[in-house]
Amino acid sequence: MKLYAHPFSSYSQKVLIALYENATPFDYQNLEEPAANAELAALWPLKRFPVLLDEGRCILESSTIIAHLQAHHPGPVSLIPAGDTGLEVQMLDRVFDNYVMTPMQKVVLDALRPVDDRDRYGVMQARELLDQIYSWLDQRLEGRHWMAGAGFTLADCAAAPSLFYADWAHEIPSTHARLRAYRARLLSQPSVVRVVNEARPFRHYFPLSAPARD
Repeated sequence: MKLYAHPFSSYSQKVLIALYENATPFDYQNLEEPAANAELAALWPLKRFPVLLDEGRCILESSTIIAHLQAHHPGPVSLIPAGDTGLEVQMLDRVFDNYVMTPMQKVVLDALRPVDDRDRYGVMQARELLDQIYSWLDQRLEGRHWMAGAGFTLADCAAAPSLFYADWAHEIPSTHARLRAYRARLLSQPSVVRVVNEARPFRHYFPLSAPARD
């Protein structure tokens, strides 16, 4: 398998965490390399990533890639459990992508715009959405070690990079102790430690400046 990904990309990290959790062998096509970018462009004209190439099949979108890995390259960790637990895991995965990752990226990408083209109102809305979802997640975590319960799942693969960067863009308030503790647990998980360390050389890409605490 070939994975076209960038170490600093939150969605790339989501898939890398899943691969590392199960020690799944793959060929890492790092998009810092021009040749990898050229191959990606030939596979997927939008050039969004990550993209997985597996025996001629081109798999797009991080959640679908992880589902493909579970179906075709299963390991000891079942990241999408069967039954109702699996449905909750997939729901929470979408929550992190849509309501943490998306508003976080709004704040970050706006900082990359020329000053005259910035969207102050859109950024305010994104920050309000992050405040709302932080509160919801903090309540949801009551009595839970990982996001969907006792086991590490797809929901945690999505949570790790989204909360990692969201806290940089719009810090999780100290009043949300459960959510802050959960983020700390994620950052101590070996697969997450690995993706964070792989991304360290690229922190200068973050336009709001990366805080020293991580």
